[in-house]
Amino acid sequence: MKIQKKHLLGLFSLVVCCIGFFAYQDFVTEQKRYKKVRTAYTEKENYLSKKLKEKKLSLQNLNILIVAYKDEQELEVYVKSKTAKQYQKFLTYDICQNSGDLGHKNKEGDYQVPEGFYYINHFNPMSSYFLSLGISYPNLADKRRNPKTATKDLGGAIYLHGACVTIGCIPITDEYIKEVYVLAVQARTNGQTKIPIYVLPFRMNKENQQEFYPKYKNLVGFWDNIKIGYEKFEKNKEELSFSIDAKGNYVFK
Repeated sequence: MKIQKKHLLGLFSLVVCCIGFFAYQDFVTEQKRYKKVRTAYTEKENYLSKKLKEKKLSLQNLNILIVAYKDEQELEVYVKSKTAKQYQKFLTYDICQNSGDLGHKNKEGDYQVPEGFYYINHFNPMSSYFLSLGISYPNLADKRRNPKTATKDLGGAIYLHGACVTIGCIPITDEYIKEVYVLAVQARTNGQTKIPIYVLPFRMNKENQQEFYPKYKNLVGFWDNIKIGYEKFEKNKEELSFSIDAKGNYVFK
């Protein structure tokens, strides 16, 4: 019995759709096994859906990108549809507690919040700080910038989380981590396996350069390098594409 080509294509499309549907269900279901995630969805899903609708987006067709500014103590969440290239600013949250000083993190126990271009690498629904999202520190830039300590002493376990305490993480209170966590779960569910999170010392404009560069002369070279990424994102509102050279500098495409 011959099966027509169009029937095979139709069957293939159905299988792909089913796989996508069950992948969506599996990740959401897995996360909702945890009480705090269920609480976040109960309290925030309708609010977020309504806010996204204003931008002609939905939780079911969402990618996100996060930018944190240490000095301003602000965290911005950007959104787009899965097929779009450009992000648009969605919500801004206060970072409710600082740790360390301006500048990159160099070793375990220095209380520094990293600076650079990372992605979310862990969902923690059982966090001691309500919910938390892991940040992929140390990345290759951090390791190549600190070759003597790259294999052990750079530290890790840096998170965006609830509560309002920190020894190197980014806290935004329980109330707000519920919103960001739901957005991140949905983005991951929609196929965004590496959600970008850019952690910057400050908005890298002329005024801040004039204020901070003279005070932190040893950081000027590093900041000039990440400033290139800051300016590219500010101009294009697109996820940054880069490589990392042998000295740990970001090389933007």
